[in-house]
Amino acid sequence: MAAPASPTDDSPLVRAVISWFDAHERPLPWRSTTPWGVLVSEFMLQQTPVDRVLPVWESWMERWPTPDALARDSVGEAVRAWGRLGYPRRARRLHESAVVIRDDHAGEVPDDEQALRSLPGVGEYTAAAVRAFAFGRRSIVLDTNVRRVLVRARDGQALPAAHLTRGERTAADALWPAQDADSARWSAAVMELGALVCAARAPACDRCPVAGTCRWHALGRPLPESAPRRQPRYEGSDRQARGRVLAMLRDAHGPVSAAELRSTWPDEEQYQRALAGLISDGLVVEVASGHLALPD
Repeated sequence: MAAPASPTDDSPLVRAVISWFDAHERPLPWRSTTPWGVLVSEFMLQQTPVDRVLPVWESWMERWPTPDALARDSVGEAVRAWGRLGYPRRARRLHESAVVIRDDHAGEVPDDEQALRSLPGVGEYTAAAVRAFAFGRRSIVLDTNVRRVLVRARDGQALPAAHLTRGERTAADALWPAQDADSARWSAAVMELGALVCAARAPACDRCPVAGTCRWHALGRPLPESAPRRQPRYEGSDRQARGRVLAMLRDAHGPVSAAELRSTWPDEEQYQRALAGLISDGLVVEVASGHLALPD
């Protein structure tokens, strides 16, 4: 994305948050790694907290330090190494991306937005994050944490809209520093502030570097106009049923009989639905003699 016509690098909000980040930045390992390491982290961090991602990311990078290393291994091994991070389709998409990077990009993660978005599982946010955090480019990185900080500080709203709006993109483009390095630093800083201080629940306004100018804080921290959507219960859900099936297949390191796999979940209809979904997603395959396994 091109730099804005009127750069606002001197924004007090930008300066204050970057200054805070200089003192409070977490030493996360993907902040000093290769572009591939950044891409892996962005896949893993989708809907998954940092503390759960850290050990999996470290073991993953030790085993597959390059896209080519992962592409030469099987999808099943990627799913197995994904462990209990959840949403295991991400593991398959990451493996597919590794194959594309090996075959179409000479084994190097591309820095072009269009090329990044052509990778399986890479959307607007992930492409922007990789350009900023792997290549230090000016890129408008708008995840939930960033959007929450901006709507509170500038608009006085408790939470951002359910979906990213054109108005948010336009306002962010006007705010983001024009220079690549400053922009990338700001993207990391405002995301960190949202994760550590300006949390969705129980924000630590007493530790916030922009509390004095935050409109939401000045208005008395009004509640959202509508109640935030609740996450569906995990206990007893199809997601839990899918997780039980995958857990047995991961631990087995080989085909499992259909009868044995059936024992993972008490409800027959829900089990069959979960299994059918896993097969449709390419995470489980049927092999000879009524057995199932992770894909090759």
